[in-house]
Amino acid sequence: MSFEVGVVGGGPWGLALARAAHRRGVSVVVLSRRRPLDLPPEVTIAQDFEAIASARLVVVAVPSSAAREVARSLGDHLDGTHLVVHGVRGLGGDHLETLTDILRDETPVRRLGALGGPVQAAELHEGRPSAMVVGSCFPEVTSAVKAAFECPTLRVYATSDLRGLEWASALVGCLSIGVGFANGAGAGPGLVAALISRAVDEASRIAAAAGADDRTMLGLAGYGDLLASIALSDRPEVALGRALARGASLGEAIDRAKLRVEAVDLVPRVVQFAKERRVHAPAFTALAELLQGASPALVLEPLLSA
Repeated sequence: MSFEVGVVGGGPWGLALARAAHRRGVSVVVLSRRRPLDLPPEVTIAQDFEAIASARLVVVAVPSSAAREVARSLGDHLDGTHLVVHGVRGLGGDHLETLTDILRDETPVRRLGALGGPVQAAELHEGRPSAMVVGSCFPEVTSAVKAAFECPTLRVYATSDLRGLEWASALVGCLSIGVGFANGAGAGPGLVAALISRAVDEASRIAAAAGADDRTMLGLAGYGDLLASIALSDRPEVALGRALARGASLGEAIDRAKLRVEAVDLVPRVVQFAKERRVHAPAFTALAELLQGASPALVLEPLLSA
């Protein structure tokens, strides 16, 4: 049996993407170790990578820590006819490889892309209006994503700055901890606005040092995504930052976030990257110190000095 979309990953994000594609009317297969209870019966669940090979568009939705192993397994079943995108808010290894770098290393697929922007899993799952960004150098990839997901309740925007989208998604995940922290510390709207504006400017310089177009961080994939976090109290990164502001340990904050937060491991690596590239990064440095146990009272000032 052939499928239009194959989703690799049975977590909340992967399942939300599968439900969104099914709502659009396309045939979907999900690679998951267990049968999810909240998917329509028409969505096929598979436990073998071979089933994914029958989908033209493959969406990878796994943690960045598992991405290389998953990509290696996918590589045994995919070829140059496939289109592959990922929706991972992370960067791999100490050298901060993007997920498309990893997919390019481990699979024969070359028509790659990424998903990002302000859309959240709960919005996709429930069909609430939102917006998503697809990044790719290949028009057929962006067209396939639009065909699979765009509908009256989901607008899909496209960018050719794939690296910029991947770095923006990862950096926004980090900065969302700062938004949650500011909210938990009782910061008012003006202070939160200042934090976001200064931190996004800093993130754009970091992304540019990685070879991205700095304007991507200032658009929907970066600024827009981070603005959405103000209203998303249940976003894992926001929940973690809020818990830290209220005195929780990192372990306790991770528990309260409920889902894996890629940014916990990523923030110190971004700080190291910025140091090596001589990019002034006080906001990310402050976030790293916060995650390492610094007093919340000492964190807001450097967050605002970006």
